[in-house]
Amino acid sequence: MDRYGAIVRGDCSRKEIALIFSADEFSEGATTILRQLQQQNIKASFFLTGRFLDNPINEPLILKMLEDQHYIGAHSDQHLLYCDWTNRDSLLIDRRTFDQDLSKVYYKLKRFGIDKTKAPLFLPPYEWYNKEISEWTSNHGLQLINFTPGTLTTADYTTPDMGKRYRSSEVIYESVLSFMKQDIHELKGFIMLIHLGVGPHRKDKFYNRLPSLINTLLDNGYRFERIDELLK
Repeated sequence: MDRYGAIVRGDCSRKEIALIFSADEFSEGATTILRQLQQQNIKASFFLTGRFLDNPINEPLILKMLEDQHYIGAHSDQHLLYCDWTNRDSLLIDRRTFDQDLSKVYYKLKRFGIDKTKAPLFLPPYEWYNKEISEWTSNHGLQLINFTPGTLTTADYTTPDMGKRYRSSEVIYESVLSFMKQDIHELKGFIMLIHLGVGPHRKDKFYNRLPSLINTLLDNGYRFERIDELLK
């Protein structure tokens, strides 16, 4: 766990990786991603907001995730920002708002046959939280999780107009290979987050590099697991 109470990595002695995909507003990469996972017989994990679940365009995608036995979990209902970017201890929501929002997304997951027993892992919106959010999550019988820090895959939404924050798909890809070579544990137990869609403003879609990334990691002896299997 990190110091805020979220699990951010699995067993560092095993060459296993969990690919997790978060989704709220956009899903244009979903068909490509699901096809590639199916071709490679890889199980992944998808964390969805209530707004994503409400969109009828996404229903066939969700059914495909279920058919292929991927993990589906909650990513909040309305994708709220829980705490200040510059002062993490400063909450931007109260407990009641958190509880209501979390309850709503699980209510919507139930339409697809998913309850808390099947989806006990919660990925917070924006992947941003503090100790209070972790405690509130625990009070719902859930465990907060987050991506493993060290690579740039979470920057796959950035666009050139963001200046220094922008990361091209090539730079993101190379960050994964570099981390694998430089970290003492390599990518063992790694939780790697990629967005299911990033919208029309970014043309350089990192999910198109997924086949190459998967093959490279397989060639290096890694196995891909659902997040619940990785964290057993």
